[in-house]
Amino acid sequence: MQVTKGAIGTKGPRVTASLSIPGRYIVLMPGVGLKGVSRKIGDAKERQRLKKMLNQLTIPDNVGVIVRTAGASARKNSFARDLRGLIAAWEELETAMREKKAPSCLYREPDLVERVVRDSLTEDVDRIVVDSKEHFERIRAIAGRISRRAKGRTTLYEGNLPIFGYYDVDRQVAEAFSRKVALPSGGYIIFEETEALIAVDVNSGRHKGSGSQEDAILEVNTQAVEEVARQLRLRNVGGLVVIDLIDMKSRKHQTAVYRAMRGALRRDRARVNVLTISELGIMEMTRQRVEESILSSMMVDCPYCHGRGSVRSPMSMSVDVQRQTAAVMRKLQAEKRPINLQIVVHPTVLDRMRREDEKFLVDMEARYHGALSFKSDANRHVESYIVKDAESEQVFFSTAER
Repeated sequence: MQVTKGAIGTKGPRVTASLSIPGRYIVLMPGVGLKGVSRKIGDAKERQRLKKMLNQLTIPDNVGVIVRTAGASARKNSFARDLRGLIAAWEELETAMREKKAPSCLYREPDLVERVVRDSLTEDVDRIVVDSKEHFERIRAIAGRISRRAKGRTTLYEGNLPIFGYYDVDRQVAEAFSRKVALPSGGYIIFEETEALIAVDVNSGRHKGSGSQEDAILEVNTQAVEEVARQLRLRNVGGLVVIDLIDMKSRKHQTAVYRAMRGALRRDRARVNVLTISELGIMEMTRQRVEESILSSMMVDCPYCHGRGSVRSPMSMSVDVQRQTAAVMRKLQAEKRPINLQIVVHPTVLDRMRREDEKFLVDMEARYHGALSFKSDANRHVESYIVKDAESEQVFFSTAER
């Protein structure tokens, strides 16, 4: 079995019995007699050239081959070299299958350094900058197997500033954790990442524009979809994405924004599918979810609010405390027991009760012929409280600890 997708959130890993070994230009699929070209290569002539070239390669029987997106415009000898390496890896894997006892790991994806060269050093990448001499030499050696030009696109950074700070990567990483992302025009977008989908809200902000209102809206929406495409890559999020654009009356403008999104998504290596803008001004799309997003992998739910992003207000908690306290007092009165209660609450709740609800509490004491005292506990969760007997400390009601 091969793991094709790691565990994400509450979903377990995805495994398959159809094995695949990725190279730089092609993917080898033992046991499948399929020869094909990535759907992301859209040019008809290029697809035809690649299919013709696949037929010229010496491919073992019962082994399938798929040309990767990086294979566009690559020469035949590059594919032949890639194929030889993948066949050698498959032969080693076959030997391990015969000799090793189960359970055993037979094949593992290369480490980050090799994956960067294999998957990221494409024709649209000008250079790779590395601040480690050891990794620099290794990347050059791996890239040298591809071509002399690829080897020359690796640069060693030896500056005094941290490399992320020098190239402004720190700011972009910080953006990946921010709900609000500013646009050059003065507008902004709001990202909300949930387990079910990614919701993006586009706002004009302080942008007024020099032309008509429709032109200003078109400018903000165009910038927004281009930034959304970049943020999806930066945040590494996938699944269903819903973008609430600023309403556009012109069908021509809607088409222009849709085309801008399609153009911005061409740089995305993940599979994407985007629909035209709906009558409600909503753009829907899906993006392949390969691994956990940067937010999920680097952050945990707030231990106080448990990921909700909010807690109950002091007013809401005061009402709840009064209701439960009254229930306890009614029960004690029915049992003809003395009523002398102490309520332990968070300081913000106690402050609200003293300032706003004192009259209700005094009326409650008179109605049930009892006494109430209050104690604040700064270590208690704002949504947690206890109603107990002031003398025996018998607990009559307690919320679940959070």
